[in-house]
Amino acid sequence: MSKPNIVFAFADDWGRYASAYARSEGSSSLNQLIDTPNFDRIAGEGVLFTNALVPAPSCTPCRSSILSGQYFWQTGLGAILQGAQWDESIPTFPLELEMRGGYFIGYQYKVWSPGRTLNAPYGGIRTRYQSAGINFNQFSHWVTRHSDELGIEAAKQVLYDETRANFREFLDARPKEQPFCYWWGPTNTHRTWETGSGKTLWKIEPNELKGRLPKFLPDVPEIREDAADYLGECLAVDNGLGILLDELERIGELDNTLFVVSGDHGIPGMPRAKCNLYDIGCEVTLAARWPGQIAPRRVVDDFVNLMDLAPTFCEAGQIQVPQSMTARSLMPLLTSNESGQIDPTRDFVVTGRERHVAFAREKYLPYPQRAIRTEDYIYIVNFEPDRWPMGDPKGLDQPNAALPSYEDLAYDTFATYPDMDASPTKAYMIQHREDLDVEPLFELGFGKRPREELYDLKRDPDYLENVAERSEYSNVRGELEGRLLTVLEGQNDPRLMEQPCRYEFEPYAGPPQS
Repeated sequence: MSKPNIVFAFADDWGRYASAYARSEGSSSLNQLIDTPNFDRIAGEGVLFTNALVPAPSCTPCRSSILSGQYFWQTGLGAILQGAQWDESIPTFPLELEMRGGYFIGYQYKVWSPGRTLNAPYGGIRTRYQSAGINFNQFSHWVTRHSDELGIEAAKQVLYDETRANFREFLDARPKEQPFCYWWGPTNTHRTWETGSGKTLWKIEPNELKGRLPKFLPDVPEIREDAADYLGECLAVDNGLGILLDELERIGELDNTLFVVSGDHGIPGMPRAKCNLYDIGCEVTLAARWPGQIAPRRVVDDFVNLMDLAPTFCEAGQIQVPQSMTARSLMPLLTSNESGQIDPTRDFVVTGRERHVAFAREKYLPYPQRAIRTEDYIYIVNFEPDRWPMGDPKGLDQPNAALPSYEDLAYDTFATYPDMDASPTKAYMIQHREDLDVEPLFELGFGKRPREELYDLKRDPDYLENVAERSEYSNVRGELEGRLLTVLEGQNDPRLMEQPCRYEFEPYAGPPQS
């Protein structure tokens, strides 16, 4: 069999928002309000995964895991965001495909970004193809600024043309007949977005979100509009997928391509989402199309960790999977003709986080967490419950504290609680944190948390009630703790296996190294 091309579309901060999921969700789902025909095409002509989760709900450690096929804590300084550096001795799937599989590799937009080792796991600047620009990454801002001059649809088209030109630049550079591996990494679903753009640019009516938001969010106009703006950015991503599909069809390579689509974690600037181990932070879209290998119209319920993609891509490219890749290839799931639960051992995913951008008053410290997600439960261990999960409140925890302005809270991530992106939702909740109906929700999102959390998702799908200390759940808690610790010990997690733990000291904590 000839080697397939591999295209991986991976959008920043894109949770599980695509209309293909609406079929399995209730009538109150946000996915009932959007139409993503290109994602749905990939899923319909291939396989849709219903239980795909990220290894870490923070972009750099998540991407470190996906590129290397390991848990984030196995990637050195790739385990953190601010101050991350890539260890080039760690094999990554694109460089392995290039060196051992004869693949031509390239990307546009974001792969793995921080510091001196910018995108090193994908070859750095050498493999970048984006001469047409990167304005797609500011989609709603750019279209809004140019809509008076061009009109909304024409302004959108400029950005679609940009991503098409970048992809063509890559395709034109490819030596004839050489298989290729391509990464499309838009960041428009990351903050910030143009306020009101969901309605103005995409005709998503914020009032239609009423009654559809998770119960840990105030169901108020400001937050409904914020969520609608996010959904609009998701629709822009879907249109970008259509461009990739068009270009592959144009050159006659679509059906010889393993096309995989996902995102690096959940929505930014919302409580309990990005940087949190709850579902809204860790669940993501995942669909794959590969005619002749993936049977169409399949829906797989197995629990999948996105780091499993690295050995999958290596196997698809017919190269030996590096021993360092502790993840499990998804190839048996892709090539099966079955739907539902295929591999009975894939009944959980382990997730975690260390340091994002939160700064403690004395030195930069992480908020260490690990969790296990099964069909019925989320069990979370917060290793340092005395710390603030969303970062230092910077005085808001003091009596008569001066409140930052709404603009600071909406647009300056570092104004307070810096591990939550700035947003209108964040601003609303902080400004209204003493309102009777907001106060308990504010505490859930921003307050300190106990060492253990356990949520019964069948009874409590919005994970509002922590039952970790309830006697009737003691057996469940003990079983989940044991399963989680087995993975952490087996994969040599420093948070568990080192005393003292490296993440408490420089360069993992403390100021980023220059």
